[in-house]
Amino acid sequence: MQDPAFRTLLYRYFFFSWLFKDVTRGNLLERAAAWRHNQAQAHWLPTYMRRWLWSGALLYGLGSVAELMLNAPALSAFFYVPGALSLPINAVIGAVWLGLKALPGPF
Repeated sequence: MQDPAFRTLLYRYFFFSWLFKDVTRGNLLERAAAWRHNQAQAHWLPTYMRRWLWSGALLYGLGSVAELMLNAPALSAFFYVPGALSLPINAVIGAVWLGLKALPGPF
């Protein structure tokens, strides 16, 4: 078996959509099975939240270094913007996690 490409691994490290199945496709039994599968995979979502949290903190720290120590505010924007985007990404992951854990299945 061939190992996945680095970009595929990087994508899977930060984004979790590959773990879940589409609940809107198939008949009633297939949709219910996809929902149960998604609920079972929800235990990985806090791991993704931690990854985004630490990535955002690291990028924010690099932005601070670029701004304060290197006196390069334009360069710091390249670190601050992705660091700031980690917060809404974490909010979405948290909402998905809570939805899969707390809401009853639609079936």
